[in-house]
Amino acid sequence: MEQKPTELIFKIQDMDCVEEVSILKRELSPLVGGEEHLFFDVLNRRMTVNPQTDEVSAEVIIDAISQTGMRAEIWDDKKKQDTTASFWSRQGRTLLTSLSGFIMGTAFLTHVYLTGSFSAALGAEEATNGFMPLPVRVQYLIAIVAGIWFVLPKCWYALKRMRPDMNLLMCIAVIGALCIDEWFEAAAVAFLFAFSQLLEAWSVGRARKAVAALMDLTHPIARIRDESGDETVVAPEEVIIGATFIIRPGEKIPLDGRIIKGQSEVNQAPITGESIPVLKQEDDEIFAGTINGDGLLEANCTKLAENTILAQIIRMVGEAQTRRAPSELWVEKFAKIYTPIVMAVAILILLTLPTLLQISWHDSLYRALVLLVIACPCALVISTPVSIVAALAAAARNGVLIKGGVFIEIPSKLKALALDKTGTLTRGKPVVTKIIPLNDHTESELLERAAALEAHSNHPLAVAILDAAKERQIDYQPADSYQIIQGKGATALIRGREFWLGSHRYLEERKEETAEVHEQLEALSNAGQTVVVIGNETHVCGFIALADRVRETAAEVIRELHSAGIEQLVMLTGDNAGTAQAVAEEVGMDRVHSELLPEDKVSVIESLVDEYEFVAMVGDGVNDAPAMSRSSLGIAMGAAGSDVAIESADIALMTDDLMKLPWLIRHSHRTLKIIRQNIIFALSIKVLFMVLMVLNHASLWAAIAADMGASLLVIFNGLRLLQAQTIARLKGV
Repeated sequence: MEQKPTELIFKIQDMDCVEEVSILKRELSPLVGGEEHLFFDVLNRRMTVNPQTDEVSAEVIIDAISQTGMRAEIWDDKKKQDTTASFWSRQGRTLLTSLSGFIMGTAFLTHVYLTGSFSAALGAEEATNGFMPLPVRVQYLIAIVAGIWFVLPKCWYALKRMRPDMNLLMCIAVIGALCIDEWFEAAAVAFLFAFSQLLEAWSVGRARKAVAALMDLTHPIARIRDESGDETVVAPEEVIIGATFIIRPGEKIPLDGRIIKGQSEVNQAPITGESIPVLKQEDDEIFAGTINGDGLLEANCTKLAENTILAQIIRMVGEAQTRRAPSELWVEKFAKIYTPIVMAVAILILLTLPTLLQISWHDSLYRALVLLVIACPCALVISTPVSIVAALAAAARNGVLIKGGVFIEIPSKLKALALDKTGTLTRGKPVVTKIIPLNDHTESELLERAAALEAHSNHPLAVAILDAAKERQIDYQPADSYQIIQGKGATALIRGREFWLGSHRYLEERKEETAEVHEQLEALSNAGQTVVVIGNETHVCGFIALADRVRETAAEVIRELHSAGIEQLVMLTGDNAGTAQAVAEEVGMDRVHSELLPEDKVSVIESLVDEYEFVAMVGDGVNDAPAMSRSSLGIAMGAAGSDVAIESADIALMTDDLMKLPWLIRHSHRTLKIIRQNIIFALSIKVLFMVLMVLNHASLWAAIAADMGASLLVIFNGLRLLQAQTIARLKGV
């Protein structure tokens, strides 16, 4: 069997935006066999390569990356990547940008001092008479070199490959300004572009910290108890499955596990977004990253540290950036076409304006340079990825795990939404709703006999009856001589007397049903209730009605979903028509499909997709996986307890809170709105300055300042999405 080539993972020191990703794709794709073998995690500056053959070594890839002006090293999971990088790698851009701005300022003040004129320092020809003092030129030159230091390698790569990008545009603008003796403007362009690049790196870093905050949820130690009862403090990574670990009051839980002793209220907000602590007791699941309350807990480890729910969330939020949103892809494609066109137009302006408008070559070159600066796609390129990353991070903090930018836009386009009934609209656990005694029996007597008969069974209906008996403090002893009547019920002896328990059909078979009882049972069945009948050898003692209770928020959620723009809400279930219709009417569904097999659910989803195009399927992520995969968007409920649910769905709601659905749709709408605002604003600024350039009212430094201002505004506008969780809570969503 042919051995699969080894996966290679690298740390890319200078990868802060999609511009660098595009450069790396162009350089490495021919080496590794295509872009599909390259995967990028901008937040962690990580690149994963799956080469087609082992002939492509890590050294070859690192050398190829160095040709682009970026630096790479082998990724090491055992060390914190950002802290192991050199001081220059981490702070060099900030230092050089600060130096560029400071020296530019001192050069300007020196020029004012030596000439005694602000006009001369600003470059007014009538004030300078073509004179620039040597100390001023030297300072401006230092400011320029510091400003474009990190741009030059990428500029050289673009020039060598004949692939113009914004780095090349800026270098040409700076060199052109120097050629026409505009030293102040050349320094201003170099500094302001460096500052805009620094802002871009900062904005990605801000989003990176939002996701890295998830990493801080992991407790650095685990208290292990061995067989002799001694406690040992170790790193969570050293704990094996099955080991017993202790969580003291107020501590973060270090691992996923199952409680074997103690009870406590646990704050699960970091994982599920729940605002209220959840009571945890023996046999309940607990998750790494959640916070213990006032009780001492002992638990058995159920997953290795690298496989906990928290670890999966962190990993998937990081990987989510490789699945690009449509708007993000559009911006990237637009920039690829836009930049070469701008350079061609700038050359055209340079060559034609002296003839058409009878202006000097100096003025014509200046206007062409202004166009290059105005046209820099920096603000446009960064407008979308910052918004997408912020939206993904905000959703993760709110207990909604979105698998990538491609899935954050789809909820805003949804026209129909299908929901599974059991476990989604309902709790998936039957409860006793009515106890109807007959023939002079009391409710307590009937429940006692039912509990005695059901004490031998673990069927969900039996568990519901036993829970009802416990809740009403009914004492009972398990019945003797218990026998199951397959598919119908059971018989047993209670205090030496024979009793039976069974379905409506079993009652009919015994021929003990009266017209009045039949009418009552049919009414309960049509209302979505399941009926258990109890009797003895002489008469029917009564019956107990049970139902899978609808979630308290279900009806409100349906109203909210309609108000969020969903036209059709459809319930899918394998239950009988009566039960399904009763639940659908209670919560306000538009359509209901009952008695469905898994393949029938797929057929219903296909018909909805044909009718509405964008359709989501909400289920448990396991039984509903086929229908989810056929829908436009698969959403798993209550994924915190299920690895399969997290893996199978496009979006995983970490709790069973249905209110996350309308929140998700509004969050998607808000994300798209902000992306559109950013794109329109970035393009509008460029159009405005192009008009000013034609009218000869735009300068180089003003153009780059406007572009930097646009970058700053789109960055902060995108980062507003990080506050989506707070906004949602304030609105009560």
